Amino acid sequence: MDTPITRAEHEEFRRRLEEENRRQDKRIELLEENTKRIETLNGAIGKLAANMEGMLKEQLRQGQRLELLESRDGELWRKVVSYAVTAIVGIVIGFVAKQLGM
Repeated sequence: MDTPITRAEHEEFRRRLEEENRRQDKRIELLEENTKRIETLNGAIGKLAANMEGMLKEQLRQGQRLELLESRDGELWRKVVSYAVTAIVGIVIGFVAKQLGM
């Protein structure tokens, strides 16, 4: 049962173990590189999400400012029309009063 192995068998076994270790080391190295890349990508995604959030807030503020500016133009136009109508009504009343001799 306990038969010793030859030197050649021992060397072959050692060589196979070393090759297997090299393959495993290479696979571990690749996995470590992939993990580093994933960590870098996660950091970049986090920064991107923060930037997107900031952009969304800025868009909301700009939308509010745009609404305010658009409503100002509308208010200004309504005031101009109101003054014009008031002036026309005043002219018509003045003309009618003049015709009546007042």
